[in-house]
Amino acid sequence: MPIKKLRAFLDENDVKYVVISHSRAFTAQEVAASAHIPGREVAKVVMIKVDGDMAMAVLPASFHVDFEMLQMAIGTTDVALATEDEFKDLFTQSDTGAMPPFGNLYDMKTYVAEALAEDEEIAFNAGSHTELVRIAYQDFERLAQPTILRFAEKDG
Repeated sequence: MPIKKLRAFLDENDVKYVVISHSRAFTAQEVAASAHIPGREVAKVVMIKVDGDMAMAVLPASFHVDFEMLQMAIGTTDVALATEDEFKDLFTQSDTGAMPPFGNLYDMKTYVAEALAEDEEIAFNAGSHTELVRIAYQDFERLAQPTILRFAEKDG
């Protein structure tokens, strides 16, 4: 989803946003540092498979997915990290690993870590490794309709 399409989506839904350009970065923590935003406020997308279906786990950059916790929160025993080969073709308009956290736009479930839901604003990749979009968390929740669960632990 190139920034133009993402902007149109946000504009159509009356969302106020800021686009932040930053030097090329690939990990969520690198993106946060490059954009001078606390890692807790940068949302990263971890692609997972739940009962064989692709889904997004969205959490703060400074956290990691606890898969046991996620399985229990969802109520299944079949949750696994998706490989890049399994999801790269689903996001042909985004750089691999830079897709925005709107699973609903790709007909997939979106799970959000409750730690991220505590923030007033979040920033996330805008389809490239050089741009972020920052919006109010409430707007993200309204548009993405995620399931909020406790499944993430702070790194370190």
